[in-house]
Amino acid sequence: MTALSPEERRIAILQMLERDASVQVTQIAEAFGVSRVTARTDLDALARDGKLRRTHGGATSLSRTLTVSVQDRRINLNVDAKRRIARRAASLVEEGDSILVDSGTTSLEFVRALSGLAGITVVTDDFTIADFVDRSMPATDVIMLGGVLRKGHRYTDGPLALASLARLHPDKAFVTPTAYAPGRGLLTNNQAMAELKRAFLSCAEKTYILMDASKVGARGLMWFGTLAECDAVVMDADPEGRIAAELEEMSTELLL
Repeated sequence: MTALSPEERRIAILQMLERDASVQVTQIAEAFGVSRVTARTDLDALARDGKLRRTHGGATSLSRTLTVSVQDRRINLNVDAKRRIARRAASLVEEGDSILVDSGTTSLEFVRALSGLAGITVVTDDFTIADFVDRSMPATDVIMLGGVLRKGHRYTDGPLALASLARLHPDKAFVTPTAYAPGRGLLTNNQAMAELKRAFLSCAEKTYILMDASKVGARGLMWFGTLAECDAVVMDADPEGRIAAELEEMSTELLL
């Protein structure tokens, strides 16, 4: 085991977490014949990449804890597309900005892409995003929206979340729909979340929609807004030019 490279060792650590849900620094040191310092370095690197949750003396598995949530089951879907969107969206953020970040895996990739900036304030309803910022972005502040924690989803919504948002005016909002129905609008699948996302569209100085191409024509039940209500739509691709065609009559930009 001592011949393993750091990358191979970290893959093996993730495999350990898949089996046992948690691991201690001492276990890693013994299993791979490395020092405790090296074991901690491995865990810290994996935590920065959002692949595990660091705990005192070890780590716990995202797939056995956070990934219990619906959004985290989607964390490995369309990863390349989400990262392209994240990089493009990150270019819209400047140091010192206050940004509202919606819940979801695309949003998490977006926040990861901001790690090189300083002096940002992130407003979010998403516990996973807040936890990532707390652990990996020491120069970034977080404001959590209040409200009811939706079981199995790791975000808050409801009247208290709306009341918190009403007192804020962030520079930029980044909103992620579950689906987009051409000719109809932005969709999600939960009434309380639809109400919160609806408020997201009007609370900031500028508003951006983040969605990968798979969202176009996907299933969604609750309408919460239109593309005309945002400043730009950030996508990885626009198959058949469907979004570009819809935006022709609007002042909204398409950013690829």
